[in-house]
Amino acid sequence: MPEGHTIHRLAADYAERFLGQQVRATSPQGKFSDGAALVDRQVLDTTEAHGKHLFLGFGPDRWIHIHLGLFGKVGFGTAPSPKDLRQAPVQGGPPSPPTDTVRLRLANPDAYADLRGPTTCALITDAEKQAIHDRLGPDPLRPDDDGGRAWQRISRSRTTIAALLLDQKIIAGVGNVYRAEVLFRHGIDPYRAGRDLTRAQWDAIWSDLVALMREGVRHNRIDTVRPEHTPEAMGRPPRVDDHGGEVYVYRRDRQGCHICGTEIRTAGLAARNLFWCPGCQGPGGAA
Repeated sequence: MPEGHTIHRLAADYAERFLGQQVRATSPQGKFSDGAALVDRQVLDTTEAHGKHLFLGFGPDRWIHIHLGLFGKVGFGTAPSPKDLRQAPVQGGPPSPPTDTVRLRLANPDAYADLRGPTTCALITDAEKQAIHDRLGPDPLRPDDDGGRAWQRISRSRTTIAALLLDQKIIAGVGNVYRAEVLFRHGIDPYRAGRDLTRAQWDAIWSDLVALMREGVRHNRIDTVRPEHTPEAMGRPPRVDDHGGEVYVYRRDRQGCHICGTEIRTAGLAARNLFWCPGCQGPGGAA
């Protein structure tokens, strides 16, 4: 499932192509035909993300709410310019018609965006949108959010910090990669109860998530290793993985820790695979 930085990047990508413009909206798959008809030829005036939820605003009281879930994807394309058509008439032409797997296509004369396989694609009102915000925790990528509200719940909880970080009602947007990596970066045992963290440790985790996830939006990938631990700095091969990005522990089980050499471990926790280094994140580890 995409993590929060991906959704914020999608909000920016939609804005770059369509913000302030009248768009054509269709649902080739048919499951969003009624909603698409209501925003067709309307102006996209807002794009917004909160955690793993994307909102596309079309005037008062009309939002497309998207949650990609496990299988959802958005693909962007561009229409050829008249110059392209003159120079390459055989290959030129309008964008290819969307396939019947596309839940929603937004398009203008220059670009299109195809949404496939989302868990949610629904037209909602302002009140319904606010209800979604109300049930989500603070998002490290939303400028007006901070970690204080999350700390109020974490500091009273007997639940492990690894499970709390994935609870979207406590903190929105953090997924399995950021969970594993931020706990490693601060030497926190993932099985430590939330109430056993200090406020200083939590503040450091929150600040680090803000910085890491902003970099994720900027580069459209997750990199969590510090400059002194990059492949170039350490003289090690770069990571080869379809996830991409340089990481400390995520999906590195049975490999040696970059820092202490201990074998990275994995176990199920909160319905996801947890990754950690017992050497760097043993009980009593501190930020």
